[in-house]
Amino acid sequence: MQDVRRAVRARVFGTVQGVSYRVWARREAERLGVTGWVRNEGDGSVTALIAGTDTAVDAMIDRLWQGPRGALVSAVETEEVAEDAPADFRIIA
Repeated sequence: MQDVRRAVRARVFGTVQGVSYRVWARREAERLGVTGWVRNEGDGSVTALIAGTDTAVDAMIDRLWQGPRGALVSAVETEEVAEDAPADFRIIA
């Protein structure tokens, strides 16, 4: 059975800025083989576009709840999107 590819936009809330969350997210994404991007938002949250197989996207969403040392994630909101992701995983402004 072939794993389906999909894209999800995730918004992460809590103490997620100033703790290297974006650098951590890029490293985790590379480990899982997902593509997309991650950026800080003006309200203190972090948004990520995650694209890949069902299994890898689900694993990345699970990891977003953990975050790096120093992060305290209070919520992760996700929505399926029809958005093209870059060929790698990037930190964007």
